[in-house]
Amino acid sequence: MDVLNQELVLREIPYGSAEYQKMLIFRNLHMRVPLGLSLFDEDLSGEVNDHHIAVYRKGDLIGGCIITPLSSTTARMRQVVIAPEYRNHGIGRMMMLFAEERTAQLGLSRLILDSRLSALRFYEKLGYRKVGSQFMEVGLPHYMMEKRIR
Repeated sequence: MDVLNQELVLREIPYGSAEYQKMLIFRNLHMRVPLGLSLFDEDLSGEVNDHHIAVYRKGDLIGGCIITPLSSTTARMRQVVIAPEYRNHGIGRMMMLFAEERTAQLGLSRLILDSRLSALRFYEKLGYRKVGSQFMEVGLPHYMMEKRIR
């Protein structure tokens, strides 16, 4: 195990909290700004019913994702991000496994997500499979992927 992983805290953070506000800034910086977009141009009011997962290292936010329940069986994983300097250390994998466990605790058995083409192998290694054809989202090629989690 990478030594970085021994210093991690993964937990759900409350919508609207100071931690959530920091997560919005983090998501914008690492997911939207590189594409010339702003997260703050989007309607984020629907996130009130989502489950926000944060990854901290020594108290600093270094990653996160969102679980959005869609039905009695299915949730959508969204906004999956790890700070660039912490990628390729197994942290994204740990976060995904944590989020899958949280999804199972919610009584859901299936996760879907839209993967950027560049992240496809990452999700495939975690057991996700492509569903359907490639499509464009935020100006980048994506595939919908799914996984049964229990």
